[in-house]
Amino acid sequence: MTIHIEIPIEQEAAFLAAWGRNIDRAAFESLVIEGYRSGRFSAAEVGQFLNLSDRWAVNSWLAERKVALNYTIEDLESDRRTLAAR
Repeated sequence: MTIHIEIPIEQEAAFLAAWGRNIDRAAFESLVIEGYRSGRFSAAEVGQFLNLSDRWAVNSWLAERKVALNYTIEDLESDRRTLAAR
């Protein structure tokens, strides 16, 4: 899929300064991040989109970009029950 975004010439320098020449990758990653933050994408999907090897790589990638993990209190309680059962 190709997405075309028009940036007014007056703002082009600001965009290039902020994201460099690989702005298409920056836009893609921004969409992935927003999809994860909004709950539209799971961590597994983020990993697939970015060709990351495992959950740890996804968590690291998100942390580098200061994206909080989608981890609820219910997730914590479930993890506690799993660990207690061992």
